[in-house]
Amino acid sequence: MDLIERPRRLRNSAILRNMISETQLNADKLIMGYFVCEGRNIRHAITSMPGIDRVSLDNLLGDVSSDIAYGLKSVLLFGIPDQKDERGKGAYDTNGIVQRAVRALKKEFPELLVITDVCLCEFTSHGHCGIVDNGKVLNDPTLALLAKTAVSQAAAGADMVAPSDMMDGRVGAIRQSLDEQGFQNIPIMSYAAKYASAFYGPFRDAAGSAPQFGDRQSYQMDFRNAREAEYEVLLDLEEGADIVMVKPALSYLDIICRVRQMVQVPVCAYNVSGEYSMVKIAAHSGFVNEEQMVKEILTSIFRAGADMVISYHTRDILKNNWFK
Repeated sequence: MDLIERPRRLRNSAILRNMISETQLNADKLIMGYFVCEGRNIRHAITSMPGIDRVSLDNLLGDVSSDIAYGLKSVLLFGIPDQKDERGKGAYDTNGIVQRAVRALKKEFPELLVITDVCLCEFTSHGHCGIVDNGKVLNDPTLALLAKTAVSQAAAGADMVAPSDMMDGRVGAIRQSLDEQGFQNIPIMSYAAKYASAFYGPFRDAAGSAPQFGDRQSYQMDFRNAREAEYEVLLDLEEGADIVMVKPALSYLDIICRVRQMVQVPVCAYNVSGEYSMVKIAAHSGFVNEEQMVKEILTSIFRAGADMVISYHTRDILKNNWFK
């Protein structure tokens, strides 16, 4: 055949394919999430998240040390307190589980980038992300507690705070409080476009943060909406967000792409627990090749426009050198 254009010419060898690849996977751009609980020598496997555990602070240090040896650079912390109350006091307790974990990690691994989740849901008895009154989640009274949480985490040594609650105005409230307390250099990674999603189920098992009544659709976004994500992102940028996040990732690649095209700041994507667990369970059953599937999924997220990805696959990627 008289073909002039033959795209297959550039697919003839692995060296050539690697040379011209448009998306390069970079382990330095991965963030690993950890669930830290009270007590000592505690390790509870999270059944719905194979390979992920709830760990006490001593085991957290051991796990992070091992992961650093494989190349880990950045972590995201979630705290699981012994006691919960209606106002989530453990979230902003100076001696809370997250604050103690931050201090311990920064003392042991000063070069590690420690990011803290800023939310109340793991610490409230009702499981919602804000103050509840008569069955409704109150937006404005919650802002002060979120800001207090962020300041307490920064004071403990957090390198970055990440508000995940989806209250209106929380980025501005946190930015103002951080600045007033002398933490002008602490960046905010905002969960800017966070959707109400069925993909969060395993995380709620891990963190014990399922709502005790109702759901979170009055504050997390409707998965049918795309333009609303742009609006939420712009609002957070106006309030002082340094990095904007799209969550979940895999079913929201179009949102990642739209956000990447409209902003100049870095874009993060959260490869959430349900996405992780589907792969793990399918791989365990022998239905898929885990390494190839993880590489394909992570590549799609970066290809869509993410500059960094939070993923529970991070440990396996680093340990097994899947990005080689």
